[in-house]
Amino acid sequence: MAVVASAPGKVLMTGGYLILERPNAGVVLSTNARFYAIVKPLYEEMKPDSWAWAWTDVRLTSPQLSRESMYKLSLKNLMLQCVSSSESRNPFVEQAVPYAIAAAHALFDKDKKDALHKLLLQGLDITILGCNDFYSYRNQIEARGLPLTPESLAALPPFTSITFNAEEENGQNCKPEVAKTGLGSSAAMTTAVIAALLHYLGVVDLSPLSKNEGSADLDVVHIIAQTAHCIAQGKIGSGFDVSSAVYGSHRYVRFSPDVLSSAQDALNGTPLQEVMAAILKGKWDHERTKFSLPPSMNLLLGEPGTGGSSTPSMVGAVKRWQKSDPAKAQETWRKLSEANSKLEIQFNILSKLAEENWNAYKCVLDICSKQRSEKWIEQSTEPSQEAVVKALLGARSAMVEIRNLMRQMGEAAGVPIEPESQTRLLDATMDMEGVLLAGVPGAGGFDAVFAVTLGDSGSNVAKAWSSLNVLALLVREDPHGVSLETGDPITKEITAAVSAVHIE
Repeated sequence: MAVVASAPGKVLMTGGYLILERPNAGVVLSTNARFYAIVKPLYEEMKPDSWAWAWTDVRLTSPQLSRESMYKLSLKNLMLQCVSSSESRNPFVEQAVPYAIAAAHALFDKDKKDALHKLLLQGLDITILGCNDFYSYRNQIEARGLPLTPESLAALPPFTSITFNAEEENGQNCKPEVAKTGLGSSAAMTTAVIAALLHYLGVVDLSPLSKNEGSADLDVVHIIAQTAHCIAQGKIGSGFDVSSAVYGSHRYVRFSPDVLSSAQDALNGTPLQEVMAAILKGKWDHERTKFSLPPSMNLLLGEPGTGGSSTPSMVGAVKRWQKSDPAKAQETWRKLSEANSKLEIQFNILSKLAEENWNAYKCVLDICSKQRSEKWIEQSTEPSQEAVVKALLGARSAMVEIRNLMRQMGEAAGVPIEPESQTRLLDATMDMEGVLLAGVPGAGGFDAVFAVTLGDSGSNVAKAWSSLNVLALLVREDPHGVSLETGDPITKEITAAVSAVHIE
């Protein structure tokens, strides 16, 4: 009976800040870092007196945090009430469960609702697991005296326990924070839980996903995941992280926030089933266009270890700057939008060139992967190769322009979008052999840096980063979104880890 679903983490390559407003686009890459949700009945069979129950039991287990929470779910109004220690609460799963069940009520006829009621009387047993890549293990690696390399990360067991940054501030214990790598763990977790629940309850069938990635079932998962995620966050964000968790890598334009206005009604006492029916029928006007990195290009993510940045406060500062200097802000955003489009166009040209003449494309990338960019222009001996080099250099210059504009915006708004320490690191990275481009993902700050590397040059970049005290993560682009898994993710991850060791 167990259903296992997974959803990927993300890296927002272009569109930081702009993506908050329509019709600006952003390019978001999904990754091989996945969150898993396992849903099964809590009780093997219905208890004899369960027909009279008004509540059913829900258990949420997070093995990595060594936490287990018990809830009572009202079968009438779908309210979820925690009956265990409040310290271990998870607001994202607490919204995901009632919203997924409300969607089932909204979409089912009477017979299906009866079957749903019986299934819910067996209780829900939900387990969540996140790949190591979502969390920072830098402190553990340093404490063990191991080098800051991907190999040290790979030596950690899959789904390693997560430690808290329980550092004291002003002598008082602050709320422990889990150190993260900025891959959108809450969006991936919410999406995985929603997908597993919807499949388990029979609302969607995610099994034919591999054949049809544009299915209506995916759209249902997307709408409910966006709703639950926004309610849990207490704000309506751009939604790119949930969108990539559902659909994988793509070019994204946000939905109009009004589509979630009826979600406010739930807070005013409107039955959740009615609220969900209205949201499902709403005009979801987000746009997504297929996008993934061209062949023989790899995403590399680095953790500088200089402490994280608070995205909401940085976004708030940029919004205040927009209001205080609208003309300058509009001009900067227009230029940024143009530079983002330039980069997308060059990537699309490169994908097309790879399709049309693979040998010429591969030949250029193999040579350029072993050289610094100023030498690339010398490599084109024929027009088909020249076109590849021209597009590579075009992508580089677009990224340089994006970085300059993001820096200017940060300086004007008084926030470190690309702080000086990151600028030095990114300039050094873009000077390395085989590096196409480098930047700060998403809203920027101190959290992470990314690079797009050619061919096999990534391992040398990782070594160079290590000498600069930057930990290269094991994250790579994987363009696939939410999926139904077969079998236990723990066994699967261990098998994958073992086979990875054999390959090397």
